[in-house]
Amino acid sequence: MTITLRPGSTVMFTGDSITDCQRLESEQRLGFGYPLRVAGEWGLRHPDRAVTWLNSGIAGSKVMDLEARWQADVLDARPDVVSILVGMNDVGWHTYAPDGYVIPEEGLILIEPFLLPIRGRVEVGDTHFGEEVRKQWRADLDPKIQVVRELARKYGAHLLAADGLFAELAATTGPEYWAADGVHPTPAGHAALAAAWLRLVA
Repeated sequence: MTITLRPGSTVMFTGDSITDCQRLESEQRLGFGYPLRVAGEWGLRHPDRAVTWLNSGIAGSKVMDLEARWQADVLDARPDVVSILVGMNDVGWHTYAPDGYVIPEEGLILIEPFLLPIRGRVEVGDTHFGEEVRKQWRADLDPKIQVVRELARKYGAHLLAADGLFAELAATTGPEYWAADGVHPTPAGHAALAAAWLRLVA
């Protein structure tokens, strides 16, 4: 079953840097990543169904950061659909999955956090990480992905299985094509996320 976006619907994307993607520097405040690509592709396909697209993602956010700003950044906008991608910044820290969120009537989309298996040392922000550290990230991330899946089942949310999506894509091209540092998508990675997101809506 897909989520139906009706004319006049409001969609809120929220999460961490992958969703933020320099939204404050972008003209429509959607950033330069998958939220912009979703909005653009939707507009191309459905010129008769105008949708309001919003992005409240903030780089560096953890699950608890989203909880703290949930009312102001999400609920106050009265969205019909909320799309959440968060979790990579929680790797190495205790994760708290808050209850009590108000779920929009139209729908909730949860996007799994993901990590691509880049070989050698990579730079994430201003820090370099070796393969051993990233193996620890993977061990820490897998249970968090399971939490997202469980939350999707609990709340009847639509799940975008991004970790599996990128693993499948990386099997033929290599992981760097989709996320050069294994975490932040390339333009092609954002396009893949946007395409998968659009398959969940009608």
